[in-house]
Amino acid sequence: MSRPKADGYNHLLVAARLRKGWTSQVRAAEAVTGIGRRLLNDPAWEITPRSWRRWESPNPGLPRADVLEVLCEAFETTYDRLGFTTPYDLSPGGAEPHSGVIIPPVNRRDILTAGTVSAIGGLPWLSSATGTQPASIFTRVGVQEVEELRATLNDLDALDQRFGGALLWRSAQHTLQWIHALLDRAQFTDDIEAELHSIAGSLTTSLGWYCYDAEQQERANVFFAQALNTALLSNDAPLAVRTLSNMARQAVDLDKPRDAIRYAQLAANHAGTWAPPRVHSLIAVREAQGFARLGDTDNADHAILRAWQAFEQDTSDRDPEWAAFLNEAELTCLEGMCQSDLGQHRRAIALLERSSDMQESARDRNRGMCLVRLSGAALSAGDLDRSIAAAEMSIHMISGGMNSRRNKKVLRTVAINLRPYATDPRARDMAEQIVAYAT
Repeated sequence: MSRPKADGYNHLLVAARLRKGWTSQVRAAEAVTGIGRRLLNDPAWEITPRSWRRWESPNPGLPRADVLEVLCEAFETTYDRLGFTTPYDLSPGGAEPHSGVIIPPVNRRDILTAGTVSAIGGLPWLSSATGTQPASIFTRVGVQEVEELRATLNDLDALDQRFGGALLWRSAQHTLQWIHALLDRAQFTDDIEAELHSIAGSLTTSLGWYCYDAEQQERANVFFAQALNTALLSNDAPLAVRTLSNMARQAVDLDKPRDAIRYAQLAANHAGTWAPPRVHSLIAVREAQGFARLGDTDNADHAILRAWQAFEQDTSDRDPEWAAFLNEAELTCLEGMCQSDLGQHRRAIALLERSSDMQESARDRNRGMCLVRLSGAALSAGDLDRSIAAAEMSIHMISGGMNSRRNKKVLRTVAINLRPYATDPRARDMAEQIVAYAT
């Protein structure tokens, strides 16, 4: 959540610096540079006094992801407590959707420093030599390279759908760094440049999602903020809608339902005439999830109805690829999760069971979430047999390589809720299996 700034300078970062005994910005930059080099294992990594002065200004913006990681480590806190902001003030009484604070654009030339980038397999123009810069490998990017990049993004998203984002986000981050390097150092036509910018925005919000699924929430927040900033600065409404939808889903899991509702409503504001019914269905169900977690049955049910009404208008040629995951099985699962959050556990069980039966193996991460929520709903309804059966299927999927840490987190909650059944050997055994597989 964004935090209002006092006039004159970023009080929070200044206070944190002084608590460390760093009486000057130069001293702070040197100290944090040392921490960053050790943390990132990169002797060339650096924070300059000029950057530090900007961060202590009244409008510090949001540093890039690696810098935020180091700052949070150095000060042992979260980035919002250092005075950095997200695109919208979503605190009570905060900014309206069209007056939110836009983060200054990322300076791509600060993203890569010599010797810091590892090559990513699957991109034919990248060398395996550590520290090789794109300009030393090629001078021009054309249609073939753009197609390879788009294929890489599709592969990453397919792997996320099957196995979860825990093992993907680092590779995705390196790929994003390479794309920024291409934009800085390669030669291309205006059309290719537009394609590269589009790919970068798409990968940034995907990267936020991978981090979210990996329970790397601070990183997820950074990438979502950067993706939304890119969308707002470039008037890319589809990217804004996709990112806000992702943020709404994350907010529900972080138990911030009011934020989820506002993100979904912001997404609806950006979904004008360009948005096909499937996108409107996604926005509506995200809003429903926020209302359900808030316990607002009437508004949740109304949003679910709108989601199904839009969904039943079927697919169209205008559907973006990022909305393709919202098939009947997934929408049924999301409705079941809403009913479970509303305490309607019997209705949730029926929906979640139906969804798990319909899910394809290519979407095992979503099926895994469906199963762990089914296990929890069944336990809440007093149906131990059904709960154990769903948990067993989920563990089988984890043993087969599905590694969504979100799913594992929910499954660990099931283990906690099995404690009242400790006298039942099946419940004890299941709790032990969950501890073994979901930690």
